[in-house]
Amino acid sequence: MRLGADVFASRVISNARLVQAMDAFLKFRKLINKNNVKSVIAVGTSAVREAINRDYFINQIAKASEITIEPIRGEEEARLVHLAVTSRVKLKRKIALVVDIGGGSVETTLATRRRVIVSASFAIGTVRLLQMLEQKKHGNRVFHRLVDAYLKVTDARLQEEIGGRKLGFCVATGGNVEALGDLRVQLCKGEDNTSITVEELNSILARLESRSYEDRIREFSLRPDRADVIIPSAIVLQNIAEQAGVDRILIPRVGVKDGLLIDMASKLRKPEESLSHAQVISSAKLIGRKYDYNAQHSMTVARFALELFDATRRLHKLGAKERTLLEVAGLLHDVGYYVDMTDHHKHSHYLIKASPLIGLNDSQREIVANVARYHSRASPKPSHKEYQELSQEQRRIVNWLAPLLRLAEALDREHAGKVKRVGVSLAKKKLTLRLRGRGELLLERWALTRNLQWFEAIYKRRVVID
Repeated sequence: MRLGADVFASRVISNARLVQAMDAFLKFRKLINKNNVKSVIAVGTSAVREAINRDYFINQIAKASEITIEPIRGEEEARLVHLAVTSRVKLKRKIALVVDIGGGSVETTLATRRRVIVSASFAIGTVRLLQMLEQKKHGNRVFHRLVDAYLKVTDARLQEEIGGRKLGFCVATGGNVEALGDLRVQLCKGEDNTSITVEELNSILARLESRSYEDRIREFSLRPDRADVIIPSAIVLQNIAEQAGVDRILIPRVGVKDGLLIDMASKLRKPEESLSHAQVISSAKLIGRKYDYNAQHSMTVARFALELFDATRRLHKLGAKERTLLEVAGLLHDVGYYVDMTDHHKHSHYLIKASPLIGLNDSQREIVANVARYHSRASPKPSHKEYQELSQEQRRIVNWLAPLLRLAEALDREHAGKVKRVGVSLAKKKLTLRLRGRGELLLERWALTRNLQWFEAIYKRRVVID
């Protein structure tokens, strides 16, 4: 439907496009009901997340079809594509550059078989480039030069992401990439459509640019909605291959949809383990290093917070997902120091909200940001806009987790690792903390005493420090 044709031009999904979407979703609903489907998920990528009327669009679709669209961020797209790619390509221990070319954005991901190392989203999708650079107005050759010039802006950032890493593979996904794989067989006599060399890509692009839109449909059997966007797609892929220094690109013929299916299956089998702990923690540590965090202090605080979480589990009744959110908040609670020492807890809040925590959705990221924000100073107040905008369930989780992080931070008040062990005993009316470490730990005991009020109010237990 090309929602982006509206959004990238005017930032609004038009009424005509909304009617088309409602019709499509009603057809989905009929298929869902006919096949007695139990679990459904619908996600919106760049066009939906950028539309200024996205909430209205999502609400109208939900009213018509009882299907709720969840807008996802670029790094979540990258994670889903990585899931799909690793189901087809044996990355082993090698690092792959995974490129997903969509209509509004291009997601680039450096990954191994087990995890995403880093991802970046670039607003250079094929539909966006067509609209911004006006291919019909300039013609193919001038358009190619314009795209090349525009892509130069992304080159430095892509090189920064790759750094000194040696790439084992370059993998590309998306409908246009798959069409280029098909053209490889058709025009270059390639053996299959699951890879393409840079030389073949250059040859195909030259053939495409020498034909009109109508000729591309007729001669190459391209769909009308593919025949225009395939040129910017090929130019983007050509540029990325040059930056990555590769001479062949793998085309596994999977995408976001396949990643969603794999993710759904995993969550349905083991709902408590639906967060990839290793992936989320790896991403958090990468963000911490970006903001020059004190790794030793942050890991110490995260460890103490988890020990308190485990000791009080029968009170908060939270599970593995929330435990991971607390650990991430512990690792990142002090990143605000990168901006300023004053109000660093508030700076931590917005840095976490703006950072690509791969493996967390927007709701979970909001929880982490708020838990980190309340690791010191005031507890939530009616005047705190960010807290009040959370859902009731999000606030409930923050209220259970943040007091634990506050006590964990107090246990390493000097950032010196003086407290080595913390014994936790939970009784009917009290919680006892037994501190063991170097020296008398006077500052840590003082810090704990100053930060007990919120914990005692939420957990309904008096804290005794031994």
